[in-house]
Amino acid sequence: MAGALANGTRCAALVGPYQSGKTTLLESILFATGAIPRKGSVKDGNTVGDTAPEARTGQRSTEVSIGQTEFLGDSWVFLDCPGSVELAQEAYNGILASDVAIIVCEPVTERAVALAPMFQFLKEHKIPHMIFINKMDTASQTVQSVLEGLQKNCDLPLVLRQVPIADGDSNLGYVDLVSERAYQYKAGKASDLISIPDEMADEEELARQVMLEAIADFDDNMLEQLLEDVVPATKEVYLQLTKDLREGLIVPVFLGAAEQEHGVRRLLKALRHETPSPEKSAERLGFKSSGEPIARVFKTLHAAQAGKLSVSRVWRGNITEGDSMGGKRVGSVLKLNGNQQKKESKASLGDVVAFGRMDEVSTGDLLTTSGKSEGEVAEWPKPLLPVYSFAVEAENRSDEVKLTSALQRLNEEDPSLIYQHDNDVHQLLLLGQGEIHLKIAIEKMQSKFGVSAKTLKPKVPYKETIQKSVSQHARFKRQTGGHGMFGDVHVDIKPLPRGEGFHFSNTVVGGSVPKQYIPAVEAGAREFMDQGALGFPVVDIAVTLTDGQFHAVDSNEMSFKLATREAMKEGLPKCSPVLLEPILKVGIDVPSSFTNKVHGLISGRRGQILGFDAKEGWLGWDTVSALMPQAEIHNLIIELRTATQGVATYYADFDHLQQLTGRDADIIVEQRKNEKSDAS
Repeated sequence: MAGALANGTRCAALVGPYQSGKTTLLESILFATGAIPRKGSVKDGNTVGDTAPEARTGQRSTEVSIGQTEFLGDSWVFLDCPGSVELAQEAYNGILASDVAIIVCEPVTERAVALAPMFQFLKEHKIPHMIFINKMDTASQTVQSVLEGLQKNCDLPLVLRQVPIADGDSNLGYVDLVSERAYQYKAGKASDLISIPDEMADEEELARQVMLEAIADFDDNMLEQLLEDVVPATKEVYLQLTKDLREGLIVPVFLGAAEQEHGVRRLLKALRHETPSPEKSAERLGFKSSGEPIARVFKTLHAAQAGKLSVSRVWRGNITEGDSMGGKRVGSVLKLNGNQQKKESKASLGDVVAFGRMDEVSTGDLLTTSGKSEGEVAEWPKPLLPVYSFAVEAENRSDEVKLTSALQRLNEEDPSLIYQHDNDVHQLLLLGQGEIHLKIAIEKMQSKFGVSAKTLKPKVPYKETIQKSVSQHARFKRQTGGHGMFGDVHVDIKPLPRGEGFHFSNTVVGGSVPKQYIPAVEAGAREFMDQGALGFPVVDIAVTLTDGQFHAVDSNEMSFKLATREAMKEGLPKCSPVLLEPILKVGIDVPSSFTNKVHGLISGRRGQILGFDAKEGWLGWDTVSALMPQAEIHNLIIELRTATQGVATYYADFDHLQQLTGRDADIIVEQRKNEKSDAS
C-alpha cells in the first residue's frame, strides 16, 4: 500500500451517534494492536474508555476517552468521543485535535440523518474523515441502501472500499475493492485470505468500477484510463485514495463488526497508510513547520490527585516539565490512557498529553513558549449555544460558595456548560445542550466536587406596565422626638410606548421641593418599579414630579424617597396594570423532511411562524424563523429532537415584550402572589 508513514504520533477521533459502538471499537483496536490483554465491554463497565462514574452508571460516553497504542511501529492516539447530541461539544473538541475522524454508524438507513451535523462540522473544519459501518453481523439492510441513506446527508462523495461476503444472514468476510482480495473473518484474529466467491464476481467488479469512477473525478489521468478501458495500477489507486482523503475530497467507507473484531485490522491498515501526518495536520491548521513549540488545549480535567490537567495536542517541537508556555509553567507532562496516568519526560510532535497545574489555561488556548500566536492559525470555534436550562440551588445553604466554585470548574471542563445569575428572577441558572447534559453535570458536581444541588424549572422574567395615567399625592411624616421626617410629593404617572423603559422629569416651580431632594424622588420611583401592583418589575412608564412640600427642619432625602414610594404604591394600581411576557425571536435548524412537523410544533406553543428558507451551506436543511413566548421555550429542544431523530436545534434572542391577558395571565399573577405569601 502507498502513502508515506508519519513521524510523530497520529491521532484519530472515533465519532458517531449514541450506541453506534465507538467504545467497543476502541476496545477492539487496543486489543488488536496488543495494547490490552483482553477486551472489556460497556455492559460490564470494564472498558478502557468511559471510566467516569457517570459513564459507568448510564452505560454511555460522557466525555472524551483517550486510548494510546502502537500499530506496525507507528504511535497512535484514539479519542473515543461521546455520541449523544447533548455532548457534541466534547466530540467537536476531540475532533479538532485529530488528524482524522472515523464516523462509526449502524447499518440502518433511517438513522443516517443523525450524522448530518457531524458531516457538516467535519467539512467546515476541513478534517479528513472516513466511515466505519459497524454491526454488519446484525445488518438487515443492504450496504447499498445504507450507503444511499448516508449520501443524502453528506455532500462529499462516499467511496465504498469493501463489499461483504455473506451467507444468508451471516456476514462471513469481505472483498477489498482496491486489492481485489477476499478475506474471511476469524474471531479475535486476523482474517484469512480466500478466493473471491464465484457468485460475487459481478458484484465486486461493479462496485470496484463505481469506486474508481468516484476517485477519477479528481484525477484526469485516471479518468482517461477508465475511458480507454485501462485498469489503473493498484498502487496508483491507493495513492489517489490517500490524496483524496487528505484533501477532503472523498469519504472512504469501511465495513465491520467491532464486537467481533471484524474489519478492525483492515481499518487500522487504511488509517496507517492514509491518515495525514501530524506535520500535514499542523499545516492544515496554519502552523509553520519550524519555530517554537506549540500545543493546543482541547480538554480540561480536574483530577482528584493531580489537580487541574490541560489535555493538549502537540503541534510542533518538544515540551518538557518546567517549560514556560505562554508565561505559565508546565507542572508535569502526563500520558493518559483510559483512567491511567503515566509521567513522561517530554511531549513531542503529535503527542496527546496532559499538562499539570496550569491553572490559568483554558480549553482552546494555544500554548507557545513566547505566549504569542503566529500567522493565519485556525481559530478555536466558540462553544455551542445553550438550548436548555435549569435553575440550581445548593442542597445545603452552607455550600452556596462551593456551588459557584464547582460550576466554574464544570465550565472549564465543558465550555458549552454555562452558569449565570438571572437578576430578573433571582435565580442561578445552569445552561447547556439538553436535560441529559445538565443531569450529568449535576452528578459530576456531586461525585467530583462534593456539592449536592437541586434543580428547578427556570422562572420566566415577566414584567408589567400600565395603560392609564394618574396624578397621585402622597405624604410621608414621622415624629419620634427631636428631628422628624417629612416629605410631600405630587406625581403624574403615565404609560410609555413599549420598549421606552423609564423616564423621570421634574416640572416643580417655586422651590416647593428643593433641588437637593429631587434625585431622591427619582430614586424612590425607580426602587418601587422592582415590584409593581401585580408583583413584577414595572417597565415603560414616565413619572413626573409636579409639586410638593417640605419642612425646613424635618425634610431630608429619605423622607422624599419614602413619600415617592408611597405615591407609586397608591398610584400604580389605579393605572390599569397589565402583565407582559417576553417574546423571543427563534431560528430552528431542521432537515427539510421534518420542516412541516416543526411548523406544527411552533403553532402548538403559541408561536408565530415568520417564514423559512434553505439553511445556507447545509444539504437538505431548512431554517424556520418564528416568534415564541419565552414561557414556551423551556423544553422546546426535547420536543424538537423527538420529532427529528435528535438532530434539530434552535437559537433564540429576546425580541420584545407582549401583553398577556385572560386566564393565563390570571394564573401567573396568582402564582406570584402565592410566592410572595410563602416568602413572608
